[in-house]
Amino acid sequence: MENKLINPRFAVVTLIIIAAAITRFLPHPPNFTAIGSLALFGGAMYSDKRLAIVLPLVAMFISDLFIPYGFIPSVYISFVGIVIIGFLMRNNVGIKSVAVATVAASVLFFVVSNFFVWYGTTLYPKSGAGLIECYVAAIPFFWNTLAGTAFFNVVFFGGYYLLERKYPVLATR
Repeated sequence: MENKLINPRFAVVTLIIIAAAITRFLPHPPNFTAIGSLALFGGAMYSDKRLAIVLPLVAMFISDLFIPYGFIPSVYISFVGIVIIGFLMRNNVGIKSVAVATVAASVLFFVVSNFFVWYGTTLYPKSGAGLIECYVAAIPFFWNTLAGTAFFNVVFFGGYYLLERKYPVLATR
């Protein structure tokens, strides 16, 4: 049985995940972060599904310890869903699947996180109209989420693709 902790693929994917978590500390527009890509990339690249869920969430949790708004459960729920989207594209990682997953991950994050903003705060009335108002108010943030996820997916998936070509050992799952 191969030791997953010394597997070159595991090491490179883990370093990319850590780098993604570190980008949270860099100045950026609201919601233009690598976190959605971190979850998607982890889901698509780790062969062990438990690691695919746990490692990106641990990286996010550790970075949350140092960020003023800290731990937000709905964000973690969203990212588990995004990891699952990554699972679905696992055997077919390519430009089309990454593009579709980028949109799906961004929509999932938008729907889940803003539902919990509506449900868990007093910012909006607890009615259908209040929920719609919440989603409409969040649309500008959606575009940043989509743009950030697209940008970082190109960096992570594209970068990993180039690394696989240069170092074929990384292509082994």
